[in-house]
Amino acid sequence: MSKDLLFEIGLEEVPARFLRAAMNQLRDKMVQWLEQSRLSHSEVLSYATPRRLAVLVKGVAEKQDDVEEEVKGPSRKIAQDENGNWSKAALGFARGQGVEPELFTFKELNGVEYIYVTKSSTGVETASILAEGLLGILSSMTFPKNMRWGSYDYKFVRPIRWIVAMFGSDIVDLEVTGVKSGNVTRGHRFLGTDAVVSEAAAYPEVLRSQHVIVDVKERQSMILKQIEDLAAEKNWKIAIKDDLLEEVLFLVETPTVLFGTFDPSFLNIPQDVLITSMREHQRYFPVLDEQGKLLPFFVTVRNGDNTSLDVIAKGNEKVLRARLSDAKFFYDEDQKLEIKDALSKLESIVFHEEMGTVGDKVRRIRKISDQLAEALQISGTDQESVSRAADICKFDLVTQMVYEFPELQGVMGEDYARKAGESEAVAKAVFEHYQPRSASDDLPSSLVGSIVSIADKIDTIVGCFSIGIIPTGSQDPYALRRQSQGIVQILLSKQMSLTLSDVFNIAIDVHAQFREMKRQGSEIRKDLEEFFGLRVKKLLSENLRYDVVDAVIAAGYDDVMSVVSRGDALMNAVNTGEEFKTTVESFNRVSNLAAKASKAAVSESLFQEEAEKELYAAWLEVQKPYHTALEEREGEKALELLSSMKASITNFFDSVMVMAEDEKIRNNRLGLLAQMDQGLKQFADFNKLVW
Repeated sequence: MSKDLLFEIGLEEVPARFLRAAMNQLRDKMVQWLEQSRLSHSEVLSYATPRRLAVLVKGVAEKQDDVEEEVKGPSRKIAQDENGNWSKAALGFARGQGVEPELFTFKELNGVEYIYVTKSSTGVETASILAEGLLGILSSMTFPKNMRWGSYDYKFVRPIRWIVAMFGSDIVDLEVTGVKSGNVTRGHRFLGTDAVVSEAAAYPEVLRSQHVIVDVKERQSMILKQIEDLAAEKNWKIAIKDDLLEEVLFLVETPTVLFGTFDPSFLNIPQDVLITSMREHQRYFPVLDEQGKLLPFFVTVRNGDNTSLDVIAKGNEKVLRARLSDAKFFYDEDQKLEIKDALSKLESIVFHEEMGTVGDKVRRIRKISDQLAEALQISGTDQESVSRAADICKFDLVTQMVYEFPELQGVMGEDYARKAGESEAVAKAVFEHYQPRSASDDLPSSLVGSIVSIADKIDTIVGCFSIGIIPTGSQDPYALRRQSQGIVQILLSKQMSLTLSDVFNIAIDVHAQFREMKRQGSEIRKDLEEFFGLRVKKLLSENLRYDVVDAVIAAGYDDVMSVVSRGDALMNAVNTGEEFKTTVESFNRVSNLAAKASKAAVSESLFQEEAEKELYAAWLEVQKPYHTALEEREGEKALELLSSMKASITNFFDSVMVMAEDEKIRNNRLGLLAQMDQGLKQFADFNKLVW
């Protein structure tokens, strides 16, 4: 027999950003406890609203499963002496298992006899362990922030106000912070009332009758359906941002979509400003036309029914009018600030106490940018744009608009720079140098923006590494992983003829010129190589097999374009199957014997067999074009040239005794293989491939 199990924790309103993880955590802990308690069950449903976390488990067994467990002890040789008496080890094992030695049996395992004991455990009634189990689940939950309330030491995400704990139609008695469990839940704060849950399975419908849609997926479907219907009715494009939808989803218990309007005169403000103000301050969805241009409307989601929606809309319009008026004021005032005055204010903003002010950072960015531009040998016009963009890239940090909306840094800088008469390349680079801001963000589209972006990011990374701030585990307060990944992606997307070492060396030298560093440049460089190596590996792993990634990484990843080209070529070759497998086997035979060589020297006069002469000739023939292909990052061509030696390698091993008795002959043959192995390992370590 089985019953449904319901556990609801009623709370004061929980921040929306905590709820998804808390809901999943409650479900996972419930499943884990059921398994540990040997309680069979079927479906596990998790629920969450701003005022509650709940889990409903279908078909929980009314009694634990009985178990019979066979436990292995010491070997017979250790367990008994020559007279057959039990040793201390055997007696200790018996005590530990709570049995008498007479119950021991012997079984053979891998040719050795061991003592075994069979232990039986009879399952108890589920009802007798539920209270302790549910309390354990509750107390083990963790949150980004906790609260204590009243005189209690108990910590939870928000104060607990009611608890529903039921097994079938029976109440599971438990108490937390003076709150006793029962079968009474609470409906919508304004539309519903307290309601009795007659049995666990009825929970979702009981709450529905009290204007609470407790199922998260159902609430989301309702919101999206209402938005889609409104968009179709009005011929609008309503921009739904996933993170905003997620937040709204956990702000309401009964969702009702409505729309409002705002004064079209506000559309003179940049669209990004208006959208950010609506999303960040008011949790509104912006309305666009077919061309993606903002319209003077907004969409919001009410926590309630459709009563008096016109009144609700007018209230939202009034609040939004005030918000947009503030934005307009900030925007107009910012344009009165000259860029040179804004730059002077950066001298009073501390970037980091050991790395100076934002003004200091800008000067380093300028120096790094100039050296990167010089290394890339870009045009004089572009170099001028890089220098100017680097000089002013942070000026908008002191504007009122960015102070109010930090996420608009760069966006406002581009707009203000353009209005101040800066060139299009410079204005665009002021925005692009922040890209990519996240894993899903676009990369800079212009060369100028790309160079300043790399400079900004490597300045932060080298600065942090120079004072010992290196990400460990999940801790990365300065987002150094994201910034390093951005550098790797930009180098690749722009096909820049820069190695990671070029970037590291420039930034380390610039930091050494501008400030006294705590750590040696060689130490910093070593940490940077390891840190960026993981980023390159992550990039390759998105499209390549793990062993292919390991193989090409082993040959070096300093040149990002090269390692990607070699990885793609090797992956394509591996996918051809058996034919390439035999090629790799020949390469690996070369590598395995090359390890025995003392040096990679070759003397043609010591060749005795035609096969070794043929192999050396084949290697000389491919050497130059092979290295040229590597330098030009033509992975496919380089691998094709290596593969062309397969027949010569096979013939060599079939015809030549490498380990000849004559030491000079042997060393010459090993030297040839070592020379070839050095070339092979410039492409990949083929031994790392798995077949």
